[in-house]
Amino acid sequence: MSTFIVHSVPGSPFGRAVLITLEEKRAPYRLAAVAPSEMKTEPHLTRHPFGRVPVLEHGTFVLYETQAILRYLDRVLPTPALTPADACAAARMDQVMNICDWYLFQGVNTVIGFNRVVKPRLLGQAPDEAAIAAAMPKAHRVFDELARLLGEAPYFAGEDISLADLMLAAQLDFFRGQPEWGPLAGPHPNLADWLDRMNARPSLVATTWDRVAEMAQAA
Repeated sequence: MSTFIVHSVPGSPFGRAVLITLEEKRAPYRLAAVAPSEMKTEPHLTRHPFGRVPVLEHGTFVLYETQAILRYLDRVLPTPALTPADACAAARMDQVMNICDWYLFQGVNTVIGFNRVVKPRLLGQAPDEAAIAAAMPKAHRVFDELARLLGEAPYFAGEDISLADLMLAAQLDFFRGQPEWGPLAGPHPNLADWLDRMNARPSLVATTWDRVAEMAQAA
């Protein structure tokens, strides 16, 4: 099987979700690092006409959009399965993945994660505290709903890990260690415990910000 090539900005939670999935599948892959300044220029625009990351290359097949990539990987690498066979569990997986895209990332991680992590680490800028404060009410709604959906289950789709857990862990890990983590996750020990379990998995250990930066330098 051809090696998978992942074009992504090192540190991107969406790119990390793809890398985590490949690690879970124990599949060979290579990270092709994309600098933020290159996203809206060629040759990246040929790979992704909207100038975002990640993009997956698998032989002659090129695919963008994180959810599409994760589902493709689960089809072409069927073991271990990361999509539940049960229809209700699969629907819950899909729901959580969409919450991740539309509510956790948009307006929450784009503000809090960007200001707390991206600006100081990549841009050398101070966080905008007013913008973070303005994003917190939406962040609380998202964390409250994620904790409700998780309930007492070990994973979001039930007893077994799914693509939803991999995608969500990459996003929520941006909050861990930041001042907002306590207020957001403190009322929800089930969510905090879930992230601790996810971060202990070899697939997440292998794809931390520092490990991905090392991959990018070695490529």
